[in-house]
Amino acid sequence: MPTISMFYGILIRMFLGGKEHNPPHIHAIYQGDEAVFDIKTSEKTEGRLPGDKEKLVSTWIVLRRDELLADWELAQNGEPPFTIEPLR
Repeated sequence: MPTISMFYGILIRMFLGGKEHNPPHIHAIYQGDEAVFDIKTSEKTEGRLPGDKEKLVSTWIVLRRDELLADWELAQNGEPPFTIEPLR
């Protein structure tokens, strides 16, 4: 699962090769906690992150949605996704 971005100690990852189920989503990992976020809605669908980190990830998804969806298509075809600009 490649890391496509990293900001404020949060790793953003996406699985490769069509093994992942829809809807398009990312995995956010922070200090041993992990949550899954829907790219289209920017909502957390499972797992947990500290509240402030969850808000950062949701905001980043809104700002980078088009890039994330393009990466999702690449990953579903087994191609490595591009890195995406972190939240600053």
